[in-house]
Amino acid sequence: MKSILVIGSQWGDEGKGKITNIFSSKADIVVRYQGGNNAGHTVKFNGLEFHLQTIPSGIFNKNTLNILGNGMVINPLALYEEMQKLIAAGFDCTNLVISTRAHVDLEYHLMLDGLNEASLKENKIGTTKKGIGPTYTDKVARTGIRFCDFIDDDFPTIYKEHLTSKNAEIVRLGGEPIDYETSLRKYINVINFLKPFVKDTIDILEKAKEANKKILFEGAQGTMLDVDFGTYPYVTSSNCTAGGAITGSGIGLGYIEGAVAIIKAYTTRVGEGPFVTELHDEIGSTIREKAHEYGVVTKRPRRIGWLDLVQLKYSRNVNGFKYAALMLLDVLGNIGDIKVCTHYKLNGKVIDYLPASLKDLYKATPVYETFPGWTEDISKATKFEELPKNAQNFVKFIENYLKIKFVIISVGPDQKETIQVEDIF
Repeated sequence: MKSILVIGSQWGDEGKGKITNIFSSKADIVVRYQGGNNAGHTVKFNGLEFHLQTIPSGIFNKNTLNILGNGMVINPLALYEEMQKLIAAGFDCTNLVISTRAHVDLEYHLMLDGLNEASLKENKIGTTKKGIGPTYTDKVARTGIRFCDFIDDDFPTIYKEHLTSKNAEIVRLGGEPIDYETSLRKYINVINFLKPFVKDTIDILEKAKEANKKILFEGAQGTMLDVDFGTYPYVTSSNCTAGGAITGSGIGLGYIEGAVAIIKAYTTRVGEGPFVTELHDEIGSTIREKAHEYGVVTKRPRRIGWLDLVQLKYSRNVNGFKYAALMLLDVLGNIGDIKVCTHYKLNGKVIDYLPASLKDLYKATPVYETFPGWTEDISKATKFEELPKNAQNFVKFIENYLKIKFVIISVGPDQKETIQVEDIF
């Protein structure tokens, strides 16, 4: 396939960074199409480890162009800081482009995010407080600032007008108003640096299509955090499903040839909301510590649960994926029997679909199938046949239930600890 989408199939944190980085070695272009620095993609290679929040995971391949798409909301101060860290590590970031149509996540968005979350008290969403929601709110309300405006000479005037109204809102919510001159200086310092990176990415992608270039689309968060299809309202403010790749990049319907879903071998989520297979026992704690399941952005401990095939079938339906990468299979070694949720029990009935109602999801209980675990070290496996038989049976069961094909199986955090079952890109 010439164009492929890497998408999170659960609540994010599935391991998209590793897979995107693997695919990006073959890609001419990597496009990040939604979200902002509320993402946290960890990439490990050659003994190095990087935590990316805004920048696509293809940045480490100097021959790959990395695009921050129009569907993103970008904090220019955070982006500048992330770029400086990469430059200091030897990656010059000259292979990065920012869409003129991407919206700018500004200082007042961050403050409003925190104040709004605090005002919700026990009904809080669990936001990262990175300003993502308020920036998307301004975008939909048609009051946002885009990067073409941010790098324009009129930005100081535009910012002053917006800040005046936002300060009134900040004060109403109990916050301290932001000083215009102090805040503006922060942005003036980075505008000149970022300006050469801001380009018309729609035109770049059109020329890439004409030249038959290989394009990789990288999503952030996961399907269950999608504003339309996730566990609303405990979701992010963008479309992180397959449809978001089209509107968030401007690539055009039909050009993306396929999607690879990233599936963690168990389930995690950060923040509030229902979680049918959540574990509150020693096994959950063991998995968390073994895999270091703490948020890259928030540092919060992730909630841990068994693999939920009801949720994953729903994810398959809304994204339309046929291929997948199975991540963190190694984490399940040496923990005893492994459970997989195949159905929910709700109001005395067994169901195989994901209810929209949070009330129903909170009441639903998992129906499990149990598999014997394995004790062997699988990190050196390079072929599926080298996995322990119990691990093979676990993988095959997931494939058969979801009617998908695992093209990659991750058996450790490093790029080399990967089984490439089939090369599709």
